[in-house]
Amino acid sequence: MKQVFDQLLKFLHEGISAIFRFVELIWTWSVDQISKLLAVPWPEWPLWKQVLLVLIIAGVAWALYQVARELFYAGAAILSAFAHLLGVLVRTLPHVMLAGLIALGGAWLINHLDNSLVRMPTWLQASDQARPPDNHPSTTPPPSGQPTSPPQDQK
Repeated sequence: MKQVFDQLLKFLHEGISAIFRFVELIWTWSVDQISKLLAVPWPEWPLWKQVLLVLIIAGVAWALYQVARELFYAGAAILSAFAHLLGVLVRTLPHVMLAGLIALGGAWLINHLDNSLVRMPTWLQASDQARPPDNHPSTTPPPSGQPTSPPQDQK
């Protein structure tokens, strides 16, 4: 399960990184084009080219205003979502604390409960598998009248 989660996080990380690289590429190109536009020798141009340059600058300013507005609303939404997440985390604290207290109480009860007070039904008790078999030589008493032999070393 952890491996699947790690793969998902890696996929998300790579996807988000690719998106940000693309956005960075577009922003860099756009800033380069705007700086080239502002570096032109416009005072030497005829009036109609200067008017066209003003219209182009107005279009760029309008597009950048739209970008700024979108980024502002997205930032506000992210901040709102983060504040909501913090609120949910704070609201769930009592339930998390209750779960911890239940686990602590259960562990204490299990570790300190007197087992002699509780009788297990016979069907829940362990079978006779823990007891050695009856024909094991070390546990069977020798027949009467026969001397016992010392156990042989086993290697």
